[in-house]
Amino acid sequence: MSTEVDLKDVELNEVDQEKQPMTGGDTGNGDASSPTVTEKNGMVSLTIPKDQESKFTGLSKDELIQVAGTPGWVRTRWALLILFWLGWLGMLAGAIGIIIQAPRCKPLPEMNWWNQGPMYEIGDVAAFSNDLEGLKGKVDSLSQLKVKGLVVGPIHKAPTDDIAELDLNSMAVSGDLVPFKALLEAAHKKSMKVVLDLTPNYQGQQRWFDNLMGAAEKLKVALVHWQKQGVDGFKLSGFERVFSLNSTLWDDIRTIALQPQEDKEGKEKERSALFGVTEKTSAEEVGTLLNSSGVDLLLSGVLRAANTNQSGQLLADAVEKLYGTLNQTKLAWGISDREQGHLATLLGSSGSGPVKFYQTLLFTLPGTPIFNYGDEIGLEDTASSKSPKMVWYSDEDAEKLNGTDKAEMEERLSVRKVFKALSELRSKERSLLHGDYIPLASSGSTLAYLRSWDQSDRYTAVFNWGPDEATFNLKHEQLPPQAKVCVSTDSTLSDMVDLQGLKLAAGQAVLLKTPYLG
Repeated sequence: MSTEVDLKDVELNEVDQEKQPMTGGDTGNGDASSPTVTEKNGMVSLTIPKDQESKFTGLSKDELIQVAGTPGWVRTRWALLILFWLGWLGMLAGAIGIIIQAPRCKPLPEMNWWNQGPMYEIGDVAAFSNDLEGLKGKVDSLSQLKVKGLVVGPIHKAPTDDIAELDLNSMAVSGDLVPFKALLEAAHKKSMKVVLDLTPNYQGQQRWFDNLMGAAEKLKVALVHWQKQGVDGFKLSGFERVFSLNSTLWDDIRTIALQPQEDKEGKEKERSALFGVTEKTSAEEVGTLLNSSGVDLLLSGVLRAANTNQSGQLLADAVEKLYGTLNQTKLAWGISDREQGHLATLLGSSGSGPVKFYQTLLFTLPGTPIFNYGDEIGLEDTASSKSPKMVWYSDEDAEKLNGTDKAEMEERLSVRKVFKALSELRSKERSLLHGDYIPLASSGSTLAYLRSWDQSDRYTAVFNWGPDEATFNLKHEQLPPQAKVCVSTDSTLSDMVDLQGLKLAAGQAVLLKTPYLG
């Protein structure tokens, strides 16, 4: 027992030693007992300055309540509140001022689907794609060209000059309606409309037979039939004969053709469109017919007549007369068709230059451009037919072809590239879609005009039909000194050109872009 007690005492004494005061030891005078500090082992005593002993923690709730009611704080709060509302009212007044001073957007004109892009005519389905199933397979390719409407046919049974065998409800290219309905469905999925050519005696000299009344009655029945199938519009050649001989009969046909239809869910769809074709070439006659007949688009020979003379002045006069008296949404421009042939042949010039030239013209005039199938690649008629076989190229063809065949393919694809570029511009640029037409210059061999709409970019189209280089000095309050080249058939032009002293080579065209100047 005594041993255990002694050990515990030792342990406690050792612990107590750690808590003993620290001494400075021998100070040099032999007095080892006088302490120099009062800290203990393991502990440090810190002295905090008096100015750091307390921190400000803010006013208490009671103190805030007492201060809030003092006159000084009341005046401060009112001053801040007044400044806030003055600032808010100032910003409101500034916003109103900006709105008032900003130029107002011009209201958009009424546009229909046939005004949105080019019409693409396929008069001979067999030559274009073998059959309706093949045509369905080409819808995606045509959609890439921004085509908005397919004008198909005629495809009905109509033996030449034989009204007894005329069957406008039938299809000469297919035994039933299944492939035609599949074509309609495929086109509609691509936001593309289908117009059916129902010209009764399309293979004969007299488009409506000698028995006008008999042909008209069959047409009335056919219009209702094809509307039920989902057709979006109808094209009628030589319609002015019906209109001039029997206006009441024409009114009946027009009423049926424009009758709104219902979709599968019973909702009313867009009404059908009615396209008319006339051989008249006088701007005055065409304007009168369009104003009085009530067709939605009128295809005429005005542009073909101007092309025959290759006169910018004649074309400028015709366009100004029609544009000045008609709503441009009813104007249609085309040179080629099923009866006349293809653009490359009608122009009578070799190479792709003239085709690109007229593509630029058709896409930039106010109105709807209409092309024959194959015009996008410069397809030419053959010696025996105005309905040549359509040419299609694939990636494999590009690898296999060489020599003359490859050069021909590259040339056709370059024409298609220009067509696509122009079509894309027209589909999205308001100045080209429905902008104002402003003449800038015209002569026997040159033409230049400006297309502008509100605050959108401006587009200037310039053409030189002549055999020599032409110089243009294009001035207008909406035009800056320079313009950007968008599409050009003249490879010598740079990306930016001066509008004063613009030189354009013989037989060339260019489409220029300039910004809205404000």
